[in-house]
Amino acid sequence: MKILVTGTAGFIGYHTALELLKRGDEVVGIDNINNYYDTKLKFARLESSGIAALELESGKAVKSSIHENYRFIKMDLMDREVIMKLLQTEKFDRVCHLAAQAGVRYSVENPESYIDSNLVGFFNVLHACQKVGVEHLVYASSSSIYGQSPKVPFQTSDQADSPLSLYAATKKANELIAYSYSHLYDLPTTGLRFFTVYGPWGRPDMAYFIFAEKISAGMPIDVYNHGNMKRDFTYIGDIVDGVIKVIDKPPTSTSVDVTNPERKPPFKVYNIGNAQPVDLMEFIRTLEDKLGKKAIINLQPIQMGDVTRTWADVSDLIEDFNYQPNTDLATGIAHFVDWYVNEYTTNISGSIAI
Repeated sequence: MKILVTGTAGFIGYHTALELLKRGDEVVGIDNINNYYDTKLKFARLESSGIAALELESGKAVKSSIHENYRFIKMDLMDREVIMKLLQTEKFDRVCHLAAQAGVRYSVENPESYIDSNLVGFFNVLHACQKVGVEHLVYASSSSIYGQSPKVPFQTSDQADSPLSLYAATKKANELIAYSYSHLYDLPTTGLRFFTVYGPWGRPDMAYFIFAEKISAGMPIDVYNHGNMKRDFTYIGDIVDGVIKVIDKPPTSTSVDVTNPERKPPFKVYNIGNAQPVDLMEFIRTLEDKLGKKAIINLQPIQMGDVTRTWADVSDLIEDFNYQPNTDLATGIAHFVDWYVNEYTTNISGSIAI
């Protein structure tokens, strides 16, 4: 298939594009390469997939020197006309929308960037998909939409209308807007609620990455809510496996008649996680073990917008797609630490950003 993947200079988008290419799909990746976190890592992801950073300029397609069927375009999702023209010209079979302004805590201080990227940018992609007749739009949602739900594990049927951060609110809004387009225009859409993704080439704003940097440097790490947190940590390889399974199977409607009140539109939302929450302190101990160094722990109260636990019920993803997350925490952390020590600290963190 010919697939557009947004956010391919980012963590999940980078890995997803590579797996699609590995199986023989044609991929066009786009990203605006913003400076939410160090752009050196974003450029390094592109370089490792054969996209020469020195060739990048807005609107120009750069062909990969490694993957024959991969092109990358530096592009901002805020530009509605450019996004529409891209989809009209390229005629993609599927769109996997993974670009977003990430981060729960950052949204408290920079709310406008979340409205721009996560609402306006999402709408521009969704609207273009509807106009050109894309077969399936898969997009990133988040476990954060569940807020401080007392019921665990989190199920997609649970009420989720009390977001604790603007980031969570924008992700819930994406699902609602997608539902309306699926209902009105019969556009197949699938939202994936990601649960704490970690692994090689990960985001340096995430806790596990910050922990690795500070533990390695002998600096204290801030551990919020005094360490009383649980997270459904999910390895990137398991996430990508689920994303690709979902891309391949668009949801269907029960009737083509949009006026039928009993009609179910071609719309689905799934949790995608490991379904095995881990105590934050256990996670830190595993990271200490793989780094071979003890952490200096600075216990802190919970931060605004944080939730104390996440836990994914993925039974519907297993039933519909035979999704099987199979990377245990020790193995996943070992893969991350190997990349962090041998690639990131050696070749990336000290390099010069483009």
